[in-house]
Amino acid sequence: MSEQTPIERLLGIMARLRDPERGCPWDVQQDFRTIAPYTIEEAHEVADAIERGDLDDLRDELGDLLFQVVFHARMAEERAAFAFDDVVEAIADKLVRRHPHVFGDARFADAEEQTANWEAIKAAERAQKGESDSSVLAGVSRGLPALRRSVKLQKRAARVGFDWPEASPVFDKIREEAEELEQAVAADDPDNIEEEVGDLLFAVTNLARKLAVDPGSALRRANHKFERRFRGMEALAAERDIDLAAADHDTVEALYVESKRRLGQA
Repeated sequence: MSEQTPIERLLGIMARLRDPERGCPWDVQQDFRTIAPYTIEEAHEVADAIERGDLDDLRDELGDLLFQVVFHARMAEERAAFAFDDVVEAIADKLVRRHPHVFGDARFADAEEQTANWEAIKAAERAQKGESDSSVLAGVSRGLPALRRSVKLQKRAARVGFDWPEASPVFDKIREEAEELEQAVAADDPDNIEEEVGDLLFAVTNLARKLAVDPGSALRRANHKFERRFRGMEALAAERDIDLAAADHDTVEALYVESKRRLGQA
């Protein structure tokens, strides 16, 4: 009997976990809907490991993400819908189909022409599935994180010329959206406030795109920076026996500024 490959071992472990009689009760109870949040969480943890440059952690997080794929495939196999091998075959076929310049005789003048062909192939795939949406925005998943979906929508619109020619006008748009938000706050209109916050975020995302900055990565970096500074402030407060919850605003602000200074504005 030949030795199992690593993926065969993982598939066997997954089958055992889902065994109605001998498996793990928690794993057996799950379905696609209940597992989906974990899948999204694991994808974010992969991104976090990459952001931190921790390759050991990246290895582990990629394993966790792969397990999510195996979990979904196993549940589908139990329904006789598809199995893990079908998932692998589907992505392999798709990659070959979408790269005719690598696996075929197609030739493109530049990356822009290749990207246009990529989108044409995707449009043909949607048509083959019977999808009738002909919008340039068709196929931008509603399940994407909001920031990522904003970028994709803006990039799609830019393909037909709906875009600022450069970054500078976007600053004016951001100021305009900020003013409209201030007006909504002054009017104490909760629904309009939410709408204007969204418009402002959309405009800032647009600026990030124009500056070739990934907004999700930028926000993760800002979150990490804030966390370091805040934890530093907590340490300072503990050193000086200051109760942050009871301290006034000026005291807390001074501690935060000192934390920033100690961290070298990092």
